[in-house]
Amino acid sequence: MTSTVTSLASASRLSAAAAAARRLRAVWMLLLVGIVLTIASPVFLTHNNLMNVGLATSVAALLAVGQSYVIILAEIDLSVGAALGFTAVVTAQTLRDHGLVAGVAAGVATGAAIGLVNGLLVTKTRMPSFIATLATMSVLSGLSLQLTKGNPVAVTDYDFQGIGQSRVAGVPVPVVIMLVVFAVFGYLLARTRFGRHVYATGDNTEAARLSGVRTDRVKILAFVISGVLAALAGFILTARLSTAEPTAGTGLELEAIAAVIIGGTSLAGGRGTLLGTLVGALVLGVIDNGMNLLDVSPFLQNVVKGLVILLAVFLDRNIDVLRSLVPKRADRTAQGGPSHRGGATAKTP
Repeated sequence: MTSTVTSLASASRLSAAAAAARRLRAVWMLLLVGIVLTIASPVFLTHNNLMNVGLATSVAALLAVGQSYVIILAEIDLSVGAALGFTAVVTAQTLRDHGLVAGVAAGVATGAAIGLVNGLLVTKTRMPSFIATLATMSVLSGLSLQLTKGNPVAVTDYDFQGIGQSRVAGVPVPVVIMLVVFAVFGYLLARTRFGRHVYATGDNTEAARLSGVRTDRVKILAFVISGVLAALAGFILTARLSTAEPTAGTGLELEAIAAVIIGGTSLAGGRGTLLGTLVGALVLGVIDNGMNLLDVSPFLQNVVKGLVILLAVFLDRNIDVLRSLVPKRADRTAQGGPSHRGGATAKTP
């Protein structure tokens, strides 16, 4: 009996350890990449370089926050990159004609409206989110080019430029914004009723609906959050460059999705944390930075990032199989099998 209890406890500890490893796999990846780059380049751990990593990561990380909400709901938002470009153009043009407050308000309102349209398409017309947001991505990309005739819009407002170029206690403002956004929306997801509804809806939409959760409203709000954060990311990128490029967000939706997946959020929905997403975004940022420090070809950089994404998806889809290989022996013992401590029955002469 004692042997059985001990075996069950051992199996439980192994299972808990495997679950922790699953949740923290992005941390192990970040530590591994950081150790390799620290050895390979003496510049990597310098203060200026680490601030550059944070600065370069901030835009994709903000997109990844909104994307996390959507993916936890078992949906996807392919329009965030195009939304970034479109809101940046709207903000820059309004800023030029009507001033700072109107420009920022127009950008936020535009991002929220894009998210609202996406949410309504998914919930009210029952379109798959992949198709709905792919369509809005195309529409927004075309509108951005039409509004600007393909030309960048200059931004000369000094206060607005400070969003992307100023520092607070030596830390770039975009990094501060990124950390504040992760803290606020992380709390919203982990500690509020709305966050619980997000997880419940992503895990089983029908069960959540029967339990009284207004699942359509939850999905719409998640897409609105994604759109607003795309606008905020557009502010940062526009302020850093002092210009709004109509194609600025092209491809960033894929980087945001990659950060979410690397961070441990399940594409099947119902599981994920914003802390994991932040670490996932940092993994991609550190890889980019390290390959630049090591003068790796830009073409090979995409190859490496693609392999990292494949590894993360592989672990997400196969972690249960890999985990089952570890406690098999403990499970057999718990079920009454022979042990090495005298569990076999002695023969009577």
